[in-house]
Amino acid sequence: MSALDHLPILVVLIPLLTAVICPLFQNGRTAWKLALGAAWSSFAIACMLLHQVLNSGTVRYQLGGWEPPWGIEYRIDVLGGFVLLIVTSIAALVLSYARRSVEDEIRPGRISFFYAAFLLAFSGLAGITVTGDAFNLFVFLEISSLSSYALISAGRDRRSLNAAFQYLIMGSIGATFILIGIGFLYMMTGTLNMDDLAVRLPEVADTRTVRAGFAFLTVGFGLKLALFPLHLWLPNAYAYAPSVVTAFLAATATKVAVYALLRFLLGIFGVGFSLMSMPFDMILIGLGLAGILSASLVAVFQQNVKRMLAYSSVAQIGYIALGIGLASHTGISAAVMHLFNHALMKGALFMSLGAVAYRVGAMHISDFAGLGRRMPFTMAAIAIAGLSLIGIPGTAGFISKWFLVLGTLEQGWWPLAVLILLGSFLALIYVGRILEAAYFGTPKENSAVREAPLSMLIPIWILVIANVYFGLNTELTVGLATQATTDLFEALP
Repeated sequence: MSALDHLPILVVLIPLLTAVICPLFQNGRTAWKLALGAAWSSFAIACMLLHQVLNSGTVRYQLGGWEPPWGIEYRIDVLGGFVLLIVTSIAALVLSYARRSVEDEIRPGRISFFYAAFLLAFSGLAGITVTGDAFNLFVFLEISSLSSYALISAGRDRRSLNAAFQYLIMGSIGATFILIGIGFLYMMTGTLNMDDLAVRLPEVADTRTVRAGFAFLTVGFGLKLALFPLHLWLPNAYAYAPSVVTAFLAATATKVAVYALLRFLLGIFGVGFSLMSMPFDMILIGLGLAGILSASLVAVFQQNVKRMLAYSSVAQIGYIALGIGLASHTGISAAVMHLFNHALMKGALFMSLGAVAYRVGAMHISDFAGLGRRMPFTMAAIAIAGLSLIGIPGTAGFISKWFLVLGTLEQGWWPLAVLILLGSFLALIYVGRILEAAYFGTPKENSAVREAPLSMLIPIWILVIANVYFGLNTELTVGLATQATTDLFEALP
């Protein structure tokens, strides 16, 4: 076998092994360089894997030479390759941006351990996207979750400890539900291989055990992806975590949880069972709409800007849930598109807020007064990413919301389309509050605030430009999302 044959394991192994090495160096900058190299290496591997999938079909890798379903198999299809690209690209850009922010927010003696925890979270999320084994997915989910608890608690604000503890409790409940659900499926089928589960489940789909397993899995993943009303851990976790952690988790963690939910709903149970036989479609539509409207309303009245955008993330997850609930090709394609587009938006926004925190040291909306003149490039980045969040034409956010509206109109549900537009109007209000303060507010007297360093601005603007580029050139995002959805529907038994 050539080195290229081992790419599926290397994309996980490189950050995992680097996480072990980082704490050996007391110098935080050395640890940062190691983490940065690991992240960019994984991104390069993810690009090669996606290219391989698009040209040759699904990539399979057997661990230890054991053939599935007895051995663990890594399996990367279009959807998995697409989500892996999201995770690795965001990790690479966030780590490129991280050095100054981490040195400012993390105690010097803990920086090496911080990067080790970051790489563990990254490798866990990458592992979820490549594994074809249900229990292995749970293991990677726990690796990413446990390291995320440590990352959130690493901030100097004491409230980060409470936020991490709240996330720990809710995350542990979600993980327990997922493990019980996987156990029920194993009890009825005798296999943990996802492809094998998809073949064997239809024979026992009418049993109470399978239905109970489905219920445990959906609630467990609902907690992990912060689906309304299971989102209560998210606002504090995002608001009080270090800026680098917020940017990375907001752009990746919930997206990977959505991917795992899609993998079980469509890849294993099938759309007929998940979204028709079990009427989970109406539940997702109802909870999605509730999340869009309620979280957006709460965001409008927030004074802490990080907390405002945290509630915005709950609303954006509502759009994704709504798309899945439509149970149509267009709706699910819109949901998959929004995974990518939301990662671009929130990555740019939270990294920009980190730049503000680095210069201003506060996140209250009054502290943004006059920043449009003092930090023009940072605030321009927030403005453009904010327009994408609203869904203004010419930005990435518009594309996924357009397909979501098309999905509702295809089924004649025009009131849903109106509510989607209402959610965008509410986003306009809270993004407008930030921009009003920045461009029309009076700056504080004797303020010596200046523009963020170039090392922070370059990664931010890469994401900002991506928001515009993928709003104008939709060949990659629409093509991959459509192909991934087609493959999921065609793979059903």
